[in-house]
Amino acid sequence: MADIVDPAVSDYLLDHCTPADELLRELAAETYAKFPPGAAGMQVSHDEGALLTMLVQLTGADYAVEIGTFTGYSSICIARALRPGGRLLACDVSDEWTSVARAYWAKAGLDDRIELRLAPAIETVRSLNSDPVIDFVFLDADKTGYPAYYEEIVPRLRPGGLLVIDNVLRGGEVLDPHDESSRAVASLNDAIVTDDRVESVMLPVRDGVTLVRRRS
Repeated sequence: MADIVDPAVSDYLLDHCTPADELLRELAAETYAKFPPGAAGMQVSHDEGALLTMLVQLTGADYAVEIGTFTGYSSICIARALRPGGRLLACDVSDEWTSVARAYWAKAGLDDRIELRLAPAIETVRSLNSDPVIDFVFLDADKTGYPAYYEEIVPRLRPGGLLVIDNVLRGGEVLDPHDESSRAVASLNDAIVTDDRVESVMLPVRDGVTLVRRRS
């Protein structure tokens, strides 16, 4: 797995990002204390969380969907930035992970604007209205499911709506994928650039982030 960003540069990036508040720092610390490194590593970094907040603000989102919630760091970053009265639908399958998220949503005063659905996310997304009404989506779930999630999400994005896809570089494995997850992500990466419904840009943020905007 390649280092996308040199560790020294990574530290510099974090030092030059608006600092996380006490609640987010507490949540990050509890996640790393409560779960083994392999699981805790699923939590988004502070700079990526700040990016999500800014993107939600820039899109003026009212209705957002998160696919893959874990302990709630990214959902807090998204929900805080929604317009007044906005709603976030959070999708996950783990009650253990999301029990931490629910506690921190309450501490953040956001539990009234976040709806959690514990079920396979593809089923949750397919159950949503097919009208293009979603303003913002963050996709950070099982990588083998990425192509299916994408095909369900894009038709439901409003014109100008934004889909943010995490881990699109897979530590460089997408250059020569040898496992099912990396092959699925690489396949989606190739499909996005030929999809006339959207415009996109891939960024070397952490493990790679693609921004996909639904065309008007």
